[in-house]
Amino acid sequence: MSKLDRLSRDVAFVAGLMAQRVPFIVAELGRDADPFMLHLYAALAEKERRLTSERTKAALAAKKAGGAKLGNPSNIAKAGELGRSIQTAAADEFMSGVAPIIQAIRSTGAVTLRDMTNALNQRGIRSARGGRWHVSSVLNVLTRARELERSLA
Repeated sequence: MSKLDRLSRDVAFVAGLMAQRVPFIVAELGRDADPFMLHLYAALAEKERRLTSERTKAALAAKKAGGAKLGNPSNIAKAGELGRSIQTAAADEFMSGVAPIIQAIRSTGAVTLRDMTNALNQRGIRSARGGRWHVSSVLNVLTRARELERSLA
């Protein structure tokens, strides 16, 4: 990783990784960074996290004291609806791209969800979140495809 504070801004977490002998390289410290330097940078990152929190809280309190109304509750329902519609559209788009691949896998004799999952992972096809496939994610795609077919019929 390039910066230690991207890993964590908690000294105890970084120290725990070091105690478990988890290897990691921080680009800004180089390969030969000793444990003392790692602890020092982790402590600085933790301090910066605390200072950022304090500055943010102080700024929000000052705005509120000045009469500003924080947040925007007037459009929360509209924002939630918009967010859900965007997520649904993205899920439908992903499904329409991967469903034909799953159908091709099924045509090769993969009948169980586990078979389809293994085939997707072996082919290097990434799930919607960019990771490995699981039985439940294959089931979700197939269910979504069936629901879309029904809604179009």
